[in-house]
Amino acid sequence: MDTTVLVTIVYCFFAGIFVAPPTEFVSAGITIQNLLSGWLGSEDFNFIYYHIKRTSATVIAHSFIPLGYYLSLGLFAPEQTLFSLDQVEAGWLLFLVISLLLPGLSCICVLYWHRKKWDYHPLARQLSLLGDANSTWRSVASSINVEFRRVDKFTSGTPSRLVAVTDSWIIKTSTYSVNVAHQNDIHLSLSDSEEHALSYQNQMAVQYLNIQVSPVESGLKPFSIRLNSLELGDLKEKLQAPIRNARNIVIHQSLSDRFLQAFTETIQQNSVFIPPPEMELEQCIGCMQKPSNVKLQRVCDAPPDDLPQPTGAAPACVQCFCRPMWCLECMGKWFASRQDQLRPDTWLSGKSPCPTCRATFCLLDVCKILGRD
Repeated sequence: MDTTVLVTIVYCFFAGIFVAPPTEFVSAGITIQNLLSGWLGSEDFNFIYYHIKRTSATVIAHSFIPLGYYLSLGLFAPEQTLFSLDQVEAGWLLFLVISLLLPGLSCICVLYWHRKKWDYHPLARQLSLLGDANSTWRSVASSINVEFRRVDKFTSGTPSRLVAVTDSWIIKTSTYSVNVAHQNDIHLSLSDSEEHALSYQNQMAVQYLNIQVSPVESGLKPFSIRLNSLELGDLKEKLQAPIRNARNIVIHQSLSDRFLQAFTETIQQNSVFIPPPEMELEQCIGCMQKPSNVKLQRVCDAPPDDLPQPTGAAPACVQCFCRPMWCLECMGKWFASRQDQLRPDTWLSGKSPCPTCRATFCLLDVCKILGRD
């Protein structure tokens, strides 16, 4: 193989890793943000300024890729005589000029962004459109930084390709830019999906969803976010606006999501529990976000406790005397966690101990509390 071709292939391979590092390199810390972590600061505590600096450093670093190729080719393919300017071909000489101009232009661009403490950075200009007449982009950045520090945010991806949803903001980062939108000013729509037979993470089929985020009044350009379909449930918990599925795209659910849906449909057909007037219903102790709305009481046709049970049979259901302390979703997740994970076909007919007193119950014993939907 010709030396020039070999050097080109090898350099393109390493340049590709440098521009879009794979998961293994990200885990090992071989990224621009890790190499410049001392200057960039902490993403968790100063999210906006971190990404302002990250995108600026990335633009400068990537602008040196053509020059690096020219130097590598001149070093490992001396027959090209790239280091002898009087012998180099006109095409390579033009490539050298462009390679030298790109770093200079990128540095000038970043210096322009840095004027007045980053007032001219594209992200700062974007944030200025999200504030009101009496606020600056820094006050909007402060609001985003505060919400990003909270542990209940939704995140997916790596710092350079991140999707984050907080209580008020939806954020997407990419190699050279960051998109931000306020949750009260967006329309969400499912644009398309991608299905792959194998995932690089677990060698199983995977579906990715592309969701279009369209700001309404801020004047910002629409952008799209991409995430695994299995993460859609966690995303919806943080979104304030519904995701429209005008194309009726079939979304693949995880096994736990499918069971939780079947669990909910089954419980809706069970008898209800009417609480006495003096009973005070509190928040679910599992999630502390929803009211407790289910009660365990034995209503199934299980054999009496004093009768002998067949060898190897599951324990018979017994009466649970715990007060209502769980919501339907948390009870469903608990029930699924106590089943044989290798036999999902037996989950609906299985049994589980009460999460509080360990009394055995089945799906027929889970009763919705009247008036607590």
